[in-house]
Amino acid sequence: MADFLSAAWFDEINDALSRAPAPPPDVLPWRLVVEFTKAPSTVPSALTLTLDDSGARLEPGDHVNAETTIRLTFDDAHALSAGRLTSADALRDGRLTVRGDLGPAVAVMAWAREAYHSR
Repeated sequence: MADFLSAAWFDEINDALSRAPAPPPDVLPWRLVVEFTKAPSTVPSALTLTLDDSGARLEPGDHVNAETTIRLTFDDAHALSAGRLTSADALRDGRLTVRGDLGPAVAVMAWAREAYHSR
């Protein structure tokens, strides 16, 4: 597994997304931006998950037209990615904040988790 948020990590994730089942059609098109606080200067301070008719892709950086934005610390994002923290626990504990429509995020996150762990 590549280092979290490295170019190789994005390549691995996007490879898994390219082989994943189609995203939930009832949320297309949809963009999620994840912003990281306290991130090292060597990694992106945000990432964008875009879902549309062509599939899903994850890119470093943020997108101004995102329907949903999640904000959390870099360490919590890393823990989520590694499976050491669940999104439910992070939300309950106030370790992440959500701006925008959370409804599609729930369906998409379940889909993304399955796609990510099936790689």
